[in-house]
Amino acid sequence: MAQLAKIFNALFEPLTSRQKEVLVARFGLRGKEMETLEDIGKRYGITRERVRQIEASALQVMGKKFSATSPLVQMLAGWQVDLKSHGGTKRQDSFLGNLRKSFEGLNEGYVALLAEATGAFSFYPEDKDYWPFYYLTKSDLKSAAGFIDGWVNFLKAKKSDILAGAYQDNLGKFIKGKGVNKNHAESYLGISKKICANSFGDIGLAEWPEIKPQTVRDKIYLVLKKGGEPLHFESIAKSINEVKLDKSIALAPTVHNELIKDERFVLVGRGTYALKEQGYEPGTAREVIQRILKRQGPLHIHDVMKHIQKQRFFKPNTVLINLQNKDYFERLKDGRYKVREA
Repeated sequence: MAQLAKIFNALFEPLTSRQKEVLVARFGLRGKEMETLEDIGKRYGITRERVRQIEASALQVMGKKFSATSPLVQMLAGWQVDLKSHGGTKRQDSFLGNLRKSFEGLNEGYVALLAEATGAFSFYPEDKDYWPFYYLTKSDLKSAAGFIDGWVNFLKAKKSDILAGAYQDNLGKFIKGKGVNKNHAESYLGISKKICANSFGDIGLAEWPEIKPQTVRDKIYLVLKKGGEPLHFESIAKSINEVKLDKSIALAPTVHNELIKDERFVLVGRGTYALKEQGYEPGTAREVIQRILKRQGPLHIHDVMKHIQKQRFFKPNTVLINLQNKDYFERLKDGRYKVREA
C-alpha cells in the first residue's frame, strides 16, 4: 500500500515553506481542518487575495512537478479510468473508499489538491440537491444532471406505482429507454439527494413523506402503513424509534396528540389506532353497526361481530347493548337485526 505522505513530499519539494503551509491549510492535509483564505490571511497578517495568489502559484509549480513524475501520472490515469467507468461522476465517499485500498492516509484534501493542481478532474461540493462528488468534465456533469432530472420527473408521475414496490422495474425500463449504461445510471443517482430510501427499504423521492417523513404525523402514517394493522399509540411511538426514521425520538404523548388531530387515523380500540384508508372507519359503536347493517342488510349478531372485527375492537357485550337500543335497531323474527327506519 502506497503512503501518500511520501508521494506528496516529492511534490512539495519545489515549493517554498509559505506555499507548503498555505496548501496544507487550504486542503486540510495531515489531519488539519480546511481553512478559508481569510483565516489563513489573518494568521499571517496578509490579505485573502495575497493568500489566493500564493495558493495559485503553488498549484502551478506542483502541477509541473506532477506531470514530470511518471508514477504519479499513471496513478492519476487510474483514478480517471475509475471515474469514466462510472459515467464520469462518482460520489466522494465511494470514490475515496476505493482509493484508500491503495493509498494509506488518503483523505478528501489530498484528492482535491491533485484535482486543482492537475485539472484532471473536478470536485462538486455538497449542496441542497447533491452529495459531494467528483466529475471528469462539464459534459459528464451535464449528463448526470440531465439523467437525474428526467428520472425525478418520471417518479413524480408514477408515485403510487413506485410506492407499491415498482421502483426497480421502472428504473430498469427508464435506463433502457434512455440508452444509458446501468453502471453510469447508478452512479448518477448516487450523487443525488432528491432520491433516497427509507428505513423499510422503499426507494423514491425525498420530498415524499412516505420516503422521508418530516413530521410526527408522517412517521405515524408510515409505521401504520407498513405494519398493516392497528397499534396502540405507545407501540406506534416505539416502532418509530426502532426503525430510526431520523435522529429524533418520538414520545408517546406527542404521538397520541397527533393521532387525535389527523383524520387519516381512526381510533379502533382503547388507545389503539389504524389507518382509515385500510378500511377502518371512525364513529361510535352504534354508528359503526348502523353502517354495517345498511351495507349488508339484516344480520345475526355473530355476523355483525365478524364485520366489526375487521375494523374495530368492540367487545361482544358492547355490540349487543347497542343492538338492543330500539330507537336505532329492530330485531326481526328470525333473530337478525336491521336498522330501524325513521
